[in-house]
This record gives sequence, C-alpha cells and structure tokens, in this order.
Amino acid sequence: MNILLVDGYNIIGAWPELRELKDKDLAAARDRLIEQMAEYQAFTGDRVIIIFDAQFVQGIARKYNNYKVEVIFTRENETADERIEKMAIDLNNVKTQVHVATSDYTEQWVIFGQGALRKSARELLIEVTQIHADIEKSVKKTVKIKPATKIQLSEEVAEIFEKWRRGQL
Repeated sequence: MNILLVDGYNIIGAWPELRELKDKDLAAARDRLIEQMAEYQAFTGDRVIIIFDAQFVQGIARKYNNYKVEVIFTRENETADERIEKMAIDLNNVKTQVHVATSDYTEQWVIFGQGALRKSARELLIEVTQIHADIEKSVKKTVKIKPATKIQLSEEVAEIFEKWRRGQL
C-alpha cells in the first residue's frame, strides 16, 4: 500500500491556482486542494492524508475525512512538518511505502532519512495534471463508445421519453 502525506499549506503556496485562490480565500484553497487529492486518491488507489498547520485555523487539533481523504489540523504548538515526520515513522513498514509531498528542502531530507520517499510540489502538480488528462480522455472514450440508443429516435420523441422517464409527464 502507498500512502501520500501532503504538507497542505506548502502545496497551496507552491501551486499557482491554489496560491492565487489563497490570496482571496484560504478556506477555498484548502477545499480545492482536498478535491484535487480526492481525485488523485480515487485514480491511483493510494491513501492520501493532508496535514495543515493549526496556526492558520483557530481552535484545537482536528482530524476528519472529506471526500474520503484524511485531513488533519495539527495541535496548537505543533507544525505540519513535525506531524508529518512522526507519521512517516509510524506508517512506514514492510507493506507500506510512504511518500511525502512538500517542497520544503529540509523536510525532504528528514523524511528521506526515515525511509519515506519525497515528492516535490511540482512533481505532484504534474502528476495531478496528468491524472486529470487521463480521466478526461477516459470519459470521452466512454461517451464515444456508448451508443445513445439502439433505436433511432427524433430529438422531439427522445425528449418526450426523457420527461416520461423522469416522471415529468
């Protein structure tokens, strides 16, 4: 099993779309990152855990699932880097390979020393962009292959049948 630990604010600060969104609405940037990572998780089958520093969110540490992606806000005096380092140690075993997505150079060396593999923000962005292209290609292929109907119907009759099917007639 592969696990991807994502340094949330580091990725938000590194990806152009999220950086621009962060300047307007930090919560929206977090939500967009979670959506992107949910698609990544669904496509790759890797378990994704996003860790955010609590310094940008008032209150105590939280952990929840959003789109089946695990989202963690650190405790008040704990950084995302500290939590990632601890999790990399705890999760890494013979059956599990831990990858850490961050562009923090120091963090990359620390987690590499603990047996985890690093993935820069740029590498992750390229991977996510490729996944989006693959999904779009797959959808287009499915739509092209799937016949609309076995019986040729005029647009008007097809519209009537669709309304009937939806209970609108």
